[in-house]
Amino acid sequence: MRYEGDIYRPPPEADAYILQCTIGCSYNKCTYCSMYKDVRYRVRPIEDLKEDIRMAKAAFGNKVEKVFLSDGDAISLPTEMLLEILSELYTAFPKLTHVSTYAGPQSTLDKTLDEFKQLKAAGLSMTYLGVESGSDEVLKAVRKGVNSAEMLAAGQNIVEAGIKLVAMVMIGLGGSPELSKRHALETAQLINQMNPYLLGLLTTVPMEGTALFRQVTKGDFKLLDPYEVLEEIKQLLETLTNDDLLIDSTHGSNLLPIKGKLSEVKADTISHINHHLSKKDNNLIGKAYVVGRF
Repeated sequence: MRYEGDIYRPPPEADAYILQCTIGCSYNKCTYCSMYKDVRYRVRPIEDLKEDIRMAKAAFGNKVEKVFLSDGDAISLPTEMLLEILSELYTAFPKLTHVSTYAGPQSTLDKTLDEFKQLKAAGLSMTYLGVESGSDEVLKAVRKGVNSAEMLAAGQNIVEAGIKLVAMVMIGLGGSPELSKRHALETAQLINQMNPYLLGLLTTVPMEGTALFRQVTKGDFKLLDPYEVLEEIKQLLETLTNDDLLIDSTHGSNLLPIKGKLSEVKADTISHINHHLSKKDNNLIGKAYVVGRF
C-alpha cells in the first residue's frame, strides 16, 4: 500500500485495511498532540484513492471486512467525495461491514445532519471524535478550537445520524487538582448529553515536541500524580448516567484498565479505586504515565 508519513489508527481498527484519504490533520493545533507534525495537510486525489482500492483488492481479494479512513480527520473531505469513496470500497469488498474514521469537531460541524445521514446510508459505520474534555476552560487551554457546546453539537449530529460514535476523553488534561474536578464533572455531563456508543479513556501523557511537553518542562502545566488520576476517573464514573455506555480504558497510557458497560464496571471500579486511595502507599508513584497495570 502507498502511505506517506506515519499512519495512526485507533486500537480497535488494528485489523482494518487503512485507506489514506488525507495526508495529515486538517486542524493539527492541539497542544498535546504529536501526530502529523512532519507532513503538510492535503487531500489525496480521488483517482489515487481508487487506485489504492484496486491495489488492496488485488492484494487481499474478498478478505477485507473493515476499513479505516485516515489520516487525522478524513471527515473533513467533501461529502460527495466521501460518498464516492464509500461506494468504491463496498463495490470492491463484498464482505465489507465496517468503515470508520477519525472526526475532528470543526470538520464535523461543517457537515449537516443530512450529510451525515447520507454517509450512514452509504456505509460509514463509526467515527472517533476527540472530545478530550467537557470544560470550556480546558478546551481553550489545549487549543481544541471549539467550546463544549460546539463539541456537543458535533457529537450529537453523528449520533442522530445513526453512526456509532466513539468519544475519546483525556484524564488529567486539566492539570491542576482544582481544575481536575471540574474537568471530570463537566466531561461526564457532556458525555451524558452526547450519548456516544463508546467512551474511550486516555491518560494525558506529554509527548516530546508538543506545546504541552514544553509547558510541563517549564512548570506551567502540572501532571497529576497517580492518585489524582484515580480521583478523576472516580469523579467521571460517578457522574456518568447511561448504564449502556461502553467504556474502554485499555489504551497503554492508562493506569487503570476498564472495559465493559457502565452498569457492569462502575461499582467494582469505584470500589477498586477507593481501596487504592485509602492506602496511598506510593506504590503507584511513577506508573501513571507509562504502560502500567495494577
